[in-house]
Amino acid sequence: MQKENNTTVPSATTPRIRHRKRSNEVIPEPSKANGGNLLVNDRNKYKSMWIRTHSTVWMIGGFALIVYMGHLYITAMVVVIQIFMAKELFNLLRKAHEDRHLPGFRLLNWHFFFTAMFFVYGRLLSQPLVNTVTSDKFLYQFVSSLIKYHMAICYFLYIAGFMWFILTLKKKMYKYQFGQYAWTHMILIVVFTQSSFTVANIFEGIFWFLLPASLIVINDIFAYIFGFFFGKTPLIKLSPKKTWEGFIGASVTTIISAFVLANILGRFCWLTCPRKDLSTGWLECDPGPLFKPENYILPGWISQWFPWKEISVLPVQWHALCFGLFASIIAPFGGFFASGFKRAFKIKDFGDSIPGHGGITDRMDCQMVMAVFAYIYHQSFVMRQGISVEMILDQILTNLTFEEQQSLLMKLGQILQERLEHS
Repeated sequence: MQKENNTTVPSATTPRIRHRKRSNEVIPEPSKANGGNLLVNDRNKYKSMWIRTHSTVWMIGGFALIVYMGHLYITAMVVVIQIFMAKELFNLLRKAHEDRHLPGFRLLNWHFFFTAMFFVYGRLLSQPLVNTVTSDKFLYQFVSSLIKYHMAICYFLYIAGFMWFILTLKKKMYKYQFGQYAWTHMILIVVFTQSSFTVANIFEGIFWFLLPASLIVINDIFAYIFGFFFGKTPLIKLSPKKTWEGFIGASVTTIISAFVLANILGRFCWLTCPRKDLSTGWLECDPGPLFKPENYILPGWISQWFPWKEISVLPVQWHALCFGLFASIIAPFGGFFASGFKRAFKIKDFGDSIPGHGGITDRMDCQMVMAVFAYIYHQSFVMRQGISVEMILDQILTNLTFEEQQSLLMKLGQILQERLEHS
């Protein structure tokens, strides 16, 4: 007598889910139509929308609070995000069975991570750190020595990790260990390339960090909203829930938001001033021509329909339009890349730390692309080129000892006093 077969065959409309060691790992149904998962057809979309909205409100509220606190707190937030991203990516190709035979192997990954962090932030924050401790002789000498030998320290830390890796190689596990070694270095490149540009933007002025980051958030929210209510036409096979309606609606909204938001943010001096040290106080400075309003007279046919005859526009708003175009058209490809990456590894999300959104890495895919663009655009089209008196003084002071700096400043003070007496 033939045994009864109790296995159930999944229907064509039911996605096959294979439970593995990671709870978020799924294998998508190859035969499913590209538009089968559109939000407009999703029965559970309102529950999903409520969870996603709740998480979004908390994230935006926390983000706004940290931005209000200033440059150092934003930089600390970037560091925390980096650590969570690295943790999610380290776990992506981790195999528990192999790790049990390699005690301390995970610790080696974090050794490389913090060595890279020390290298990147040491180079980025060396000048602000010097400016902060200039008045204290002991701290100034200590920081100067640390900066002088910074690259050598980083090199020997890396070599120590390299030797550690070689000494822990085990027979029959070479392929796994070398794969993890390469994967670790790729993670460091991805994470710290993005973060270095982000921190550089922060110290050029919070405006140059906040505007690009906000535009990505706005584009993501409105792509979800337009796709939720109007999405019918699939956009790309890598992301089945993304639609042309969501993409176009979000693009128009993001470009308009960029122009308006730049006007709002550009009127706060503490957002536009660059930070030259590591203090936490609010800044006061000359905002420069980009943040000084200019009046434009509107054409006659516009004044017939609207009560305004002229409008006040900050010059930086024209640059913001470029940011809006990039955030709405180019930056989403960072999300498409992440979607393709997740499909390649058959996972739904990089993590589950944010309800309704996935992991930290899922939220940072487009931000990474945008941060690099913002820095390059600022350096190429916004920042005034040439050598300023301030740059010359910074270079001179950096190469002088503490006593030589004091002597130079005293001489400059005497010269200035003599000039004032003669005048």
